[in-house]
Amino acid sequence: MSRIVDLRSDTVTRPGPDMRRAIAEAAVGDDVFGDDPTVNLLEERVASLFGTEAALFVPSGTMGNQLALAAITQPGDEVILDRQSHIFNHQVAAASVLSGVQLNPLDGDSGVITAEQIAPHIRPDNVHQPVSKVIAIENTHNRAGGRVFPLDEMRRIRRLADAQGMKVHLDGARLANAVVATGVSFVEYLSCADTTNMCFSKGLGAPVGSIVGGNSEVIRRARKKRKQFGGGMRQAGLLAAAALFALDHHLERLGEDHENATRLGDVIAGIDGLQLVFPVQTNIVIFELDERIGSVETFVDRLKQRGILASLSGRARVRMVTHLDVKSDDIDFVAETLARVASA
Repeated sequence: MSRIVDLRSDTVTRPGPDMRRAIAEAAVGDDVFGDDPTVNLLEERVASLFGTEAALFVPSGTMGNQLALAAITQPGDEVILDRQSHIFNHQVAAASVLSGVQLNPLDGDSGVITAEQIAPHIRPDNVHQPVSKVIAIENTHNRAGGRVFPLDEMRRIRRLADAQGMKVHLDGARLANAVVATGVSFVEYLSCADTTNMCFSKGLGAPVGSIVGGNSEVIRRARKKRKQFGGGMRQAGLLAAAALFALDHHLERLGEDHENATRLGDVIAGIDGLQLVFPVQTNIVIFELDERIGSVETFVDRLKQRGILASLSGRARVRMVTHLDVKSDDIDFVAETLARVASA
């Protein structure tokens, strides 16, 4: 097979020669001691980008989310979030296991829960019930096809949380996609949250790493929790250099991924037997098959035989994600192949 187009996720990107050079030339120290200059530079830069007092470089997005929740909750607290969120579905019940908090999932509208919907689920002060401590939102929303969480609704949730003495956590694994898609700044989004996590290893194209943003006290607690969770890294400047390179060179180009995903969505919408589940807003495309085409497992396997890698999204959906290793002519190849496999 001469050609492979890997659309399973934007996590499959590989560092190019320039990023590898930045990694090789990075100044390093011991980050657990706080003296890795490249990590310190990354944390300072992202705190400024986010408009937060501090930031913390961590190995993964799951750890970033869990450190943030651990830093703003106590065991027995409750987190309200969307039922389809990544924290609820794909983080192995880590909030319960690591922080002793309960998750209260609500059925959002394609990934979006509203302040009006949340309000009745905030528990009163009662000896029999957990404390409603955090509202967690996801932007962009993975299982909702990369949907951007509306800024106006985030602001309403922020006001509700303030009125109730609650915190807001933003799972911003793909927040950079939301910023590029909407033109809303990181600072505007982060004004609606107490903590956030953003990944460098997805559309930004770094091999490893995420970052947590928040106030100085929250990040101090998160740093200690990072050590407790086993996430303390030593000469992590090698990884931080890749993240800095990604911010310099791969942020604005996310728009290309969005354009390619939009083209792919238009193609899918025009193929008999395939149906988009969500409008394409960023770099994730999710579609369903008509039952006459057969099972999604067979469909994905037939694509793989022809050089296209896709993933399953739930029991009956196919997910494709564009990224920096997917070019415009790859979309042409995918379009032709999808049509052939669907018609067969």
